[in-house]
Order: sequence, then structure tokens, then C-alpha cells
Amino acid sequence: MNLGLVLTGGGARAAYQTGVVKALAEVVGPGPSPFNVITGVSAGAINGAYLMSHADDFSKASDGLHRLWTSLETERIYRSDPAAVATLGSRWLQTLGLGGILGKKRANYLLSTGPLRQLLEESLKLDRVPGFIQDGILRGVAFSCTNYLTGTAISFFDGHEDIQSWVRSTRLGQRERLTNHHVMASSAIPVFFPPERLDGALYGDGCIRLTSPLSPAIHLGADRIIAVGIRYFRTNEQTLELNRTLKREDLSLAEIGGVLLNAVFLDSLETDIERMERINNTLSLMTEEQRLAHPSALKQIPILALRPSRDLGQLARGTLKEFPALIRYLLRGVGAQEDKGWDLVSYLAFESAYTGQLAELGYEDTLKRKQELQEFLFGGAVVRNSRSL
Repeated sequence: MNLGLVLTGGGARAAYQTGVVKALAEVVGPGPSPFNVITGVSAGAINGAYLMSHADDFSKASDGLHRLWTSLETERIYRSDPAAVATLGSRWLQTLGLGGILGKKRANYLLSTGPLRQLLEESLKLDRVPGFIQDGILRGVAFSCTNYLTGTAISFFDGHEDIQSWVRSTRLGQRERLTNHHVMASSAIPVFFPPERLDGALYGDGCIRLTSPLSPAIHLGADRIIAVGIRYFRTNEQTLELNRTLKREDLSLAEIGGVLLNAVFLDSLETDIERMERINNTLSLMTEEQRLAHPSALKQIPILALRPSRDLGQLARGTLKEFPALIRYLLRGVGAQEDKGWDLVSYLAFESAYTGQLAELGYEDTLKRKQELQEFLFGGAVVRNSRSL
């Protein structure tokens, strides 16, 4: 069985995944990674890269990843010192206020992520991945990015020699030796973080265009998949009640930005899971002969979706005071306050006061489903409806 782990993105919210992974390590016990197919996008690429780098010891990898996120400070992800912010601010002034006449280099990001690059260099060992593939510990791994020049979602992958590249209308898979540059590209939050240059093209966050986040894992050969999302699941009744009761006349830029980032990071996995459910349910009604005769090579792929039991955006309330003073000042300038704009803040809150909460929630949420996970991993679980998970 090829077991896939799909890690989606969401800036600082990806700390939730580290708690999930820590609980999964307790469920499966000691040994190498039980997931021989690992795919990540956006901040999920950072988590996936760490697990790939230490695939020979899943428990050790989960502990290290958990420590990394729960001890984070903003300064380890992006620069917040006055000199860096002033430099970027003057560039934006030239670009927007003066039409770029004072310089050819135009601004296309708000925060400098030099510290993140250094953190990845210290923490990741992607040069070990080819050896793990050769030894059979890993079958296939991938990071997904968005090509800013073409608008295509590109999944850069490495893996067993029988894995073929793929091309669809808005996405493709390209075999390459994976590096930290691919991780930086996949996790480059649009507008906030700088694009990453790969082979002459500029790339950004993979969540922008990757409408099928389960696809890379399937192409890499996963027979069943655990997908870790960061979206709190609302019932239909909760959605209706929220839209009936929440009214206000004013709206800040921070709130609009939070909605836009939610659209980028939160929706695609849910849609893809629903699509997978429909395919699985349809195939369950077909005979083996009918399935083999179908023009598309479809197969049932059991999927278990792990999601937060609480709204991760709302957990960011009160974290604004943890930011460096200058970043706090700028966020308040666009309308982020303790009582509103917290969705936007949640994506940038790389502070242990917030990431620690998310990691703990992920750990608790996952252990509550220990028996269900054991059945899925070891008991030959059949296709399930993700809404019940």
C-alpha cells in the first residue's frame, strides 16, 4: 500500500499540521515514515519538506517539526526591523506614488523573507530524499507552486522511476531534484512574500492556482490518502446563521485581505475532497469489468480528511500584541485590530503564542480519532464520507 500525506497551506496556520503529525507518529509507532508519498503546498511544503528530510525516523521528525513551529518568532520568518521595512516602503512609494520613475526595480512584495530562507537551510536536508527514494522509504514527493508568468500550477516532484510527468489544462507535474528554492516558491504568500526565481521564471504560493491539491499524491501513486486541512468545517445551519446575523456598515482593508487569503488557502482542498468522494461513490456502483472498460483510468482511493475543530482565524484574536512593534503598527494601519482583521493576522502570526495553540489543537483533534485512524491505516478501511470525519 502506498500511503499518501497531503499537506495544504495557510501561512502560520500550518502550525496546526505539526500537532496532527505528532499525534500520527504516536498512532503508528516507531520506525520510518508510514507515508511513502508526501506532497505539500504553501506552508504545507515546509512541513512536507521537513518530513521528507527525516523520513527514516517518523517520530523524531514529528518531534523536531513540532519544536520548530512552537518556538517560532516573527523575526525567523520575515524581517521586521526599521531598515528593512523602510527600504520596502520606499520602493512601494516609487512604484505607486511616483510611477516608478526613480527606479527600475518595482515593488511586488511587502515583507522580506531572508530569515525564512536561513531557517530552511538550517532545518531541511532535502539532499537525503533521493537516498530515501532509492531505499524504498519514499516513493514520491512533491511541492506545488504557481508560475506567475503563465498562471500554471506546477508540481515539482521526485520519486520512483516509473512515475510519469503529467499535464492538464491549468496544472502539470515536472520531475526535478527538489531543493529549498522549491519550498520558498511554494510558500511565497502572494503580495506579502517575494516571488522565487526557478529556471528563469518567477513562482509564488502554490495554493493560488492548485485547484486539485490531491492530484499530485494520486499521480505519485498513493493508494489511500490522509489530507490535513486548516479550514474549520461549518454545518449548513452555521453558515446560514452567520450570514443572517453578521452585519456591519464599515469594512477595513485587513478584513478584505483576510477574505482573499481565505479564498486562496481554504477552499480548494474541500472541493477536491468532494470530487474524490463522488468518484469513489460512482466507482463503488460499477463492476470491475465496467471500471476497466472506462476510458479514464479511475480507481477508488480511500481518503481521510483531518480538519480543525475550531476556527483557526478566530484563535488569532489577541495575537496582534505579540507582533514586533513596527509590523503591529503597519497592520493596524490597514485596519487589523484585536476585534477584527484577525483572519489576515492569522496568516502572518508566526509567533509561538499562536502557533503553539494551533499545534496543541491539531494534536488533540487527531488523538480524539485514534481508533478511526488505526482502522484507516491498518484495518483495511473502506471509502468514507469526509463530512463524518
